Amino acid sequence: MPDRARKRPNKANALARWDNEGGAAKGARQEARDDMNSLAREEEHILRCLGAAVIMQWDDLPTDIQRELFEHAVSMGKLNHTAALKGQIARFLHKHKGDDREAA
Repeated sequence: MPDRARKRPNKANALARWDNEGGAAKGARQEARDDMNSLAREEEHILRCLGAAVIMQWDDLPTDIQRELFEHAVSMGKLNHTAALKGQIARFLHKHKGDDREAA
């Protein structure tokens, strides 16, 4: 019986060796998923830049535009967390009020 155990390959070692040699080629689904993740990261970066640009100009925006942007931002959150998000955004805006003027 010990002879059989020695002849049987260790599955963990075989899988590790297979992975080290490249494993299975990525399928179309995995490539599509990778493309989607890359696009999502790119869009997130763009949104962060746009958001920062809006915040830098916040104090110079007309009050009605500020209110509209504020309401749109709050609506981006989950319905059951709307009140909390509203408070967080309001505190953030208050905390950073006039920041762009200090840097100038």
